[in-house]
Amino acid sequence: MPSTRTRRGASRGAPMLRLRIGFVVIAMVLSFFGARLVQLQGVDPQSYALRAAAEGAARVTLPAERGDILDRNGVPLADSVKGKMVIADPALTADSAPELARLLSELLSIDYFKALTALEGRNEGSRYEYVARRVPSTLAGDTLAAVEDAGFEGIRLEDDPIRAYPAGDVAANLLGYMGTDEPLGGFERTFDEQLAGVDGEATWQSNSGKGVRIPLRESTLKAARNGEALRTTIDRDLQWFTQKVLAQSVRQYRAESGSAVVMDTRTGEILALADVPTFDANEPTEAASPDDLGSRAMSDTYEPGSVAKVLTAASLIDAGKAFPRQRFKVPPNLARQDRVIGDWFDHGNIRLTLAGIIAKSSNIGTVLAADAFTPVQLVDYLNRFGLGQRTNIGVRGETAGILTPGEAMTSQTKDRVAFGQSLSVNVVQMAAAVNTIANGGVRVSPSVVSGTAVTDDGVTVGTDVATRTRVVSKQAARGTAKMMEKVVDPEDGVAPRAQVPGYLVAGKTGTAQRVDGDCGCYDGSTSVSFGGFAPADDARFTVYVVVHAPSVDGGGGSIAGPVFSRIMGYVLGRYGVEPTGGTPSRLPVEW
Repeated sequence: MPSTRTRRGASRGAPMLRLRIGFVVIAMVLSFFGARLVQLQGVDPQSYALRAAAEGAARVTLPAERGDILDRNGVPLADSVKGKMVIADPALTADSAPELARLLSELLSIDYFKALTALEGRNEGSRYEYVARRVPSTLAGDTLAAVEDAGFEGIRLEDDPIRAYPAGDVAANLLGYMGTDEPLGGFERTFDEQLAGVDGEATWQSNSGKGVRIPLRESTLKAARNGEALRTTIDRDLQWFTQKVLAQSVRQYRAESGSAVVMDTRTGEILALADVPTFDANEPTEAASPDDLGSRAMSDTYEPGSVAKVLTAASLIDAGKAFPRQRFKVPPNLARQDRVIGDWFDHGNIRLTLAGIIAKSSNIGTVLAADAFTPVQLVDYLNRFGLGQRTNIGVRGETAGILTPGEAMTSQTKDRVAFGQSLSVNVVQMAAAVNTIANGGVRVSPSVVSGTAVTDDGVTVGTDVATRTRVVSKQAARGTAKMMEKVVDPEDGVAPRAQVPGYLVAGKTGTAQRVDGDCGCYDGSTSVSFGGFAPADDARFTVYVVVHAPSVDGGGGSIAGPVFSRIMGYVLGRYGVEPTGGTPSRLPVEW
């Protein structure tokens, strides 16, 4: 039997053992927590902090507002209005994605499968997906109410500006249009870097999938940088009027298309650049043809016809090889190498001055006068007028036209080029060439952007970089302008309907055969045109009109001339240009 001392010693030893074991356990627990603390704060603190933050973070895109496109007076041609983006949290929408996608596709008129993909989450663990962008605010609000009424969760709205074009089709061929997330044409695309701005982003701690912010918790904000405005040289009201008058003519003569340009003679600023057919920039998908979405005035080339005769005449006068009263014997036809050249009107042997050749628009007379030039000399002058090269005003799709180099040009081709065939131009090219005569022989490069802007291919354009080049002497330009006055003379000219009551007008008609692109041959249709300026003795504005493939018989004087008259009369009145009271040209047309 153990002694009493032994039992007491054993009872005293048991508590000590338990105490030691307890201290060891506590030490082990503290060591574990200490190691974990070192790992969290010392070894890789950022990754754990980011993981913790991400589990409750809400991230929101702050859309930048696109810069306005303005007319010359600061009136918006394109601006941004309030809209909404529809956002889904796939953590809350994935389970009911098919039913919710069906509802949203019906309410928003969006693709069902794209909506389904967003609602289910494009990436694993995604909590933020776009379902629809740039939804009108009223529609977005009604949609959210319908979603909540149907018992769905996980859909919310955020601000998302919508691009709008307040004047509809006014200047639409220049402005272009927007897709859902990117510009698809015109100035919108050409100057996108300036207009677009940069989206911002906000992030905060959230306690729910609905993105409710936890007060006083950490948040970050990267503000959006809105786009910069683009100011153009276009006069919105004048652009509207020009489009209206041009469209009436295209309809009246059942033409294929038409274009018109209004330029400030002294600065080269384009106040209106109209194309018909056009489209409503707010509804680009409703355009009758994809060809209507761009600017035909810049992308389509055509043979200018007899308007080019004034360039030939001015060049001859400048070179000292002709003068307005110079006398020519003009036969009924002219045999030239590969073909016989005729006039648009039947006549016998007639005697015309150079002024008469312009007034009557004689092909034969122009060829006889141009015999004083070699092909190289003629082409050199036409190049200086700007033909055969892009204007680079910042309009997409511009073509340079075709002008055969003088060294490669045959004498037969030179004959035809002298009166406006066997070369091609775009509308603004030709307007700028006529404007050179109006501006005293100085070509000022045309501009459609006020100030400066950089295109998407890195070209700086605008009025601040416009150039001025002496093409012909002031005397040659003035003599040519006096001859052009005779074109609208009711007795001597072919275009009296181009007159503007109360003003001296200088102009020139054009009627040219059209080339079929498939066969490379003339297809029997014509392009008719009229280019001129007023007041003829102190020019302020140049207007150039071309109507392609009219189905009703007529030429530049009868079809394009009246359009010129109405547009020129409007712009002179709008800008308060008073008649000069000058004396009409007294140049003889016959001898």
